[in-house]
Amino acid sequence: MRKSHFTNPHIENLRRSIWDVILWKTGCYDDPHPKLSPPAGFTYPATPKALRRGQPTAVWIGHSTYLIEMDDLSILTDPVWDNYCSPIPLKALRRISEPPISLSDLPPIDIVLISHNHYDHLDAKTVAILHRFHPQIQWIVPEGLSRWFKKRGIQNVIEIPWWGEVNLQKCKITSVPCQHFSGRTLWDQNKTHWNGYVLETAHKRLYFTGDTGYNGKDFKEIGQRFSKMDLSLIPIGTYVPKKFMQTVHICPQEAVQIHQDVNSQFSLGMHWNTFRLSDEPDDRPPYDLYLAMREKKLPFETFLPIDIGTYVNF
Repeated sequence: MRKSHFTNPHIENLRRSIWDVILWKTGCYDDPHPKLSPPAGFTYPATPKALRRGQPTAVWIGHSTYLIEMDDLSILTDPVWDNYCSPIPLKALRRISEPPISLSDLPPIDIVLISHNHYDHLDAKTVAILHRFHPQIQWIVPEGLSRWFKKRGIQNVIEIPWWGEVNLQKCKITSVPCQHFSGRTLWDQNKTHWNGYVLETAHKRLYFTGDTGYNGKDFKEIGQRFSKMDLSLIPIGTYVPKKFMQTVHICPQEAVQIHQDVNSQFSLGMHWNTFRLSDEPDDRPPYDLYLAMREKKLPFETFLPIDIGTYVNF
């Protein structure tokens, strides 16, 4: 029997009402010490190594969209190519960084991982174009979300509950917990679930956190169930004001904690520099990531805030 509403097991109140949004926008949730732009001249103290042909690659398209190519598979995460992450074109939600690859120039896509149904992660226009160009795509989605695809004539969809697995020809995909919520209208809140994913091939293990807040249980359990991650895609943006954002979005310090919890050998930042969804300056996430990595005394080259369009081996 399908659940009527999904919940987060480790937190009771996510503060996601319209009233909370009004309180945020009127300054009631403002941090006492606002985040400022990083010091003049700051650059993150590590950059990607020279690209090696024939090795697995990841390229950041923007926000939570990555194109991963490994072991003869092409994978997209939360593909959003539209100029707006909203049902109507609101100027405040207009894209600030253009996708580096057009939809028509993508390689044949085998798998698309969808974390949840918010407009900045599930874009109807992008999905329709991908389905037209790449009808072979296997769509992997959370519980309750396959109906949305089937209404649009897309049948090749698999729902996976938390800790559920699906074995495809060249990989195994496991849905893993994250801390978030769902809804595309005021009337469908939390009626579909939210997932992270671990995708394993013969040679590599990829972890896509989805959109998430931090808790001290889920990510440690993910780390216990999987010995290590070869590549983790972890949000580093949309975290100010803390009082409003923290339950559903991680800050760079929490991103680094997830990086450690899951024993990630190499992590890349996402969920920043594409849409203005929070109050931190657009250039602040890499600096806060630097501070968090420095505090933990971790090698900077193991967690990078790459530029959109940058190809990286892993």
